[in-house]
Amino acid sequence: MKVLLATQKPFAAKAVEGITEILTAAGHEVVKLEKYPDQADLVAAVSDVEAMIIRSDKVTEEVMAAAPKLKIVVRAGAGFDNVDLAAATARGIVVMNTPGQNSNAVAELAVAMMIFMARTQFTPATGSEIQGKRIGIQAFGNVGRLVGQKAKALGMELCALDPFLTPEQIEAGGATPVFSVEELYSRSDYVSIHIPALPATIKSINYDLITKMPKGATLVNTARKEVIDEEGLMRALEDRPDLKYITDVMPDNYEALREKFGLRVFATPKKMGAQTAEANINAGLAAARQIVDYFATGNTRFQVNR
Repeated sequence: MKVLLATQKPFAAKAVEGITEILTAAGHEVVKLEKYPDQADLVAAVSDVEAMIIRSDKVTEEVMAAAPKLKIVVRAGAGFDNVDLAAATARGIVVMNTPGQNSNAVAELAVAMMIFMARTQFTPATGSEIQGKRIGIQAFGNVGRLVGQKAKALGMELCALDPFLTPEQIEAGGATPVFSVEELYSRSDYVSIHIPALPATIKSINYDLITKMPKGATLVNTARKEVIDEEGLMRALEDRPDLKYITDVMPDNYEALREKFGLRVFATPKKMGAQTAEANINAGLAAARQIVDYFATGNTRFQVNR
């Protein structure tokens, strides 16, 4: 089978080497499309491929229409909103992610962001400590649990909300369960967001929710830009000069936010939650192994478009 490694933002060289070794050892051909300048390049590259490994690359209906042999797409990472799942399902294309491979990298970043904001972005101004503060974790999956473990080790109190888990499962992860998003925000000095961008969650973090946070609270977003109502965020920061926001998914209105609120707001230049050497390699190798397993045994364990 011909496997396309399509990465506008390339993997580390060691990851590419490992991906290639895994796939070629199983009898597959690997072709690469890296640092391509335009979406049209991806469309042109898929005409004869049976499988794809991607990162943040957009696999749209147009891409799938240009790939009549395509059987599987694996997104190296947890999120998969860059793939048109409905179009893939309609064409019988299996879409998978690689859950857990980037989790520690994202969790470490979330904790680092809390400290960065608590210490006033490392300026000489007097900051605060996170020990003794309460963190609310919105979605208690792979990343959320790791954030909780690290926050607890730093002396923080934990509460968590996850509609897919029982209170007992949340307690087993070391957190106190809460039963509404309003309760999570109103009880937490820090809220760490780990929800996907779905129709029900897009712009769900809005003015009313943000302004429920206690005095001096900080909102930390290592999830998706789309879950934040950016106009609502602007209003909340205007009306509550004690609140702070930090994200590794730059808002569309970031320049205005930064100009107006200064050190109360920060965004990384690009999404960097998974930007560690370890996560880069882990996710890439997992994607390659899943493709090998799928063609060898039909295993669809990590399929996200059933």
